[in-house]
Amino acid sequence: MISNETRSRIGYPLAGAVIIVATWAMLCVLFKIPEAVLPSPDAVIVAFADSFGLLLREGWVTLTETLLGFALAMAVGLPLAVAIANSRPLNLMFYPLLVALQSVPKVALAAIVLVWLGTGLESKLAIVWLVAFFPIIIDTAAGLRSTPPQLIDLARSLKASPWQTFYKV
Repeated sequence: MISNETRSRIGYPLAGAVIIVATWAMLCVLFKIPEAVLPSPDAVIVAFADSFGLLLREGWVTLTETLLGFALAMAVGLPLAVAIANSRPLNLMFYPLLVALQSVPKVALAAIVLVWLGTGLESKLAIVWLVAFFPIIIDTAAGLRSTPPQLIDLARSLKASPWQTFYKV
């Protein structure tokens, strides 16, 4: 038997989705909205089914580019975050700049990246890297700096190596 909590967690979002789709379909019919402006839900489902193979192939390419860009951002961002968190001079020099650069709209930079690098894999990796790098480095540095000193002292008292301390704590 399904509990009331499970029913609520599934039922409410499902009801919300049904209401949204029904409203969408009704608006398309009542206002005779051109399909080029807002296709009806059934037209979207048909187009999705007709193009499923293409969407799958292109989605795989996009997933690969996204994962490669994220891995690159992690490879660069994590070591820099550790360096910034462990060095007061580096923290004072670079952390404010990183926070300021994070606020630059990535959409504005995307056009510049496309002009510089073209439309190939390099530009896509650069854009993914730009989107992921700043949150990775800023949040990792902040997390490392906020580690309770008692945990670090405990790791040292247990004769943990610096790598073990970093990994476990």
